[in-house]
Amino acid sequence: MPARESTRESTRESTRAPAPPGRVTIAEVALHAGVSPTTVSHVLSGKRVVGATTRDTVMDAIRELGYRPNAVARNLRTRRSHMVAVMVPDLTNPFYAVLTRGLADAVDGAGYGTFVCNTDGIHEREAKFFQDVMDRGVDGIVFASGETASQVTFSPADHTTPIICIGEQLDHPLCDAVVPDDETGSREAGAFLADRGYQRIAMIQGPPRYGGPRTAGFRAAMVAAKRKVPAELMVRGDWTRRGGYAAMQGLMALPHPPDAVFCANDLMAIGAMDVAHERGLDVPGDLAIVGFDDVDAATIVTPTLTTVRNPAYEAGSTAGDLLMSRLAHRYTGPGRTVVLPCALVERGTA
Repeated sequence: MPARESTRESTRESTRAPAPPGRVTIAEVALHAGVSPTTVSHVLSGKRVVGATTRDTVMDAIRELGYRPNAVARNLRTRRSHMVAVMVPDLTNPFYAVLTRGLADAVDGAGYGTFVCNTDGIHEREAKFFQDVMDRGVDGIVFASGETASQVTFSPADHTTPIICIGEQLDHPLCDAVVPDDETGSREAGAFLADRGYQRIAMIQGPPRYGGPRTAGFRAAMVAAKRKVPAELMVRGDWTRRGGYAAMQGLMALPHPPDAVFCANDLMAIGAMDVAHERGLDVPGDLAIVGFDDVDAATIVTPTLTTVRNPAYEAGSTAGDLLMSRLAHRYTGPGRTVVLPCALVERGTA
């Protein structure tokens, strides 16, 4: 009996077609395995019962030929790409890297992949990327910055693709929003500095039209603490370490420099710390600094940065969960808004 089985196996091996060049098709796998293309399809889909021996034969042929399913054909058949696009204004900002990781982890379990579009915060580029990913047939889109996404115009043809926006709702029937509570977090940071007795408290804001809730929270804290904040103490950066450095240089050149600075993100706060170190200032003895976001670098600088935690990973994973609930038709209602708390993290700079 074993000898007959060996002879049958040898005969099967000798009749198999050689591996063809180029992309391997189901028909070629079927020929190699000595079965019908329908049988190969059943093995691949798992939707029909196929005998164990036949299944093993087909799987051997798939491995030997290096067959890979045709994703384009599958997408046409299922009308799904199983891809999600995420648009970020600055991929080099650690906050957006962590947010993207949270999104990827959330959608991976449902068999979805992600690809990232870096817009540099340019409205025209974001609009171009949006049209590009729609043309490619993505199943959902996450805008990591509502402030740039608000400039995108949606046509009726776009209304069947679920949208998630970090920061605010958009004019789209299937848009859900994940909103970090920036204003409350900034108000807490400003109150913290005022309660510590600092008198001339400055703020390094983001660029014009960006970060409004963080500025509003800071101003509210100053009003509550009866601190006057002259215009010269409200300066702007560009969300980068270099921008924070330049803004801090301007503040320190004032006849009466601040004794505390709240920065609208951590990268600018680290740039402000660079200026303090260069000038030989003690932080927080001569100058207190508070950031916003709580990126990993906040725990690496010396002294460690007091900041407001912006839950990047949770924002990304929540966006992914909301998106998956729509794609799986577990939720089909109007737009939802999930607010994430932003809490002060006390460390060494204030």
